[in-house]
Amino acid sequence: MGQLKYKGYTGSVEYSAEDNCLYGKVQGLSGTLISYEGTTTDEIKADFEGAIDDYLESCECRGITPAKPYSGRLVLRMPSELHGKVASAAAAAGTTINDYINKALSHELQLNPAVG
Repeated sequence: MGQLKYKGYTGSVEYSAEDNCLYGKVQGLSGTLISYEGTTTDEIKADFEGAIDDYLESCECRGITPAKPYSGRLVLRMPSELHGKVASAAAAAGTTINDYINKALSHELQLNPAVG
């Protein structure tokens, strides 16, 4: 439905007709759940930001490093023919497959202003 962003974290926004409220959770965390809710957009935004602040404070008090949203590591499967084409294009561009895919995805995201 929507997204919230705060201090490098991204959260979902969903609507529950049964409870007549907005709710969500922080995206991209492995093994950590941060959820929030509200009845208005201002309330859910405040609860989201408060949940992030509480989480970061809790980590600091316990002396642990907060989980980062998304690790930066992605396992990607593609057809072998496409893999070969990407490898050839990367070599022709004088770069690695990883850098080539990162540049291609960054370019695609620039073309789609609805994302991030």
